[in-house]
Amino acid sequence: MAVASVAALVLVLLGAPTATAGGPTSVLVVSPESAQARAFYYSDREYDELMRLLGQAERDGEKPPEDLKLGNAGRQINVTWMAHDISPWRLDRVFPDQRGTDAVWIHTTQTMSDIGEGTWHRAKEPKELRTLVKKLGLMGKASPQGAGGIFPEPATAPEETAAPETEVSETAAPAPHASAAKASTGPSENWWWSVPGLAAGALLALFLRPIALRAATTGPVASWRRRGKDRDGDRDRDPGLRQELRDL
Repeated sequence: MAVASVAALVLVLLGAPTATAGGPTSVLVVSPESAQARAFYYSDREYDELMRLLGQAERDGEKPPEDLKLGNAGRQINVTWMAHDISPWRLDRVFPDQRGTDAVWIHTTQTMSDIGEGTWHRAKEPKELRTLVKKLGLMGKASPQGAGGIFPEPATAPEETAAPETEVSETAAPAPHASAAKASTGPSENWWWSVPGLAAGALLALFLRPIALRAATTGPVASWRRRGKDRDGDRDRDPGLRQELRDL
């Protein structure tokens, strides 16, 4: 009972929800380099011991040494904490045998959408943590089936590429002038301009038609037509004279 109470207290202090509330239920510990893995349920003693030794990072974390990022990290152990055995809610990447130091650096993230985000901190009991990892059988030799771990680095956003500028063709037709565009409007837009012309034409036809009829009957045109008809009548009445002249 005492061990169970201490384990529950540790989980509460670390901010992890309890298993009875749908929180962490299991943990998966993997050594990618040696292709070794172990898994524990929340009721196992190793589960509580691993949680205690890994600890929790400060809010802002610590700054890791530069050589840790330059390929001097050594072996990487991945510790994935699961809720309901299917949903990862925390990932710890542990570096237990970094060359040139006794410290064990740990990168912790709870952002599963970007596992590169997170905080760094050093284990408070590095010797005990190394002993536990060896005890779990995760410090074997590199395996041909294994692979190196994925070092925690924040995801970088893809570079934005500028859209290519559209070249303007030298032979492109110039834009029409405003007056030309206005002149090209269809008849449906300027139909009302024809109304005054139609009205003026109708009035002229009404006033000029009687004048034209009188001029045709009484004016010089009418007298000219009458003289022409008289001459034609005279020629028709004296056909004999013309015949005699032709005989002579």
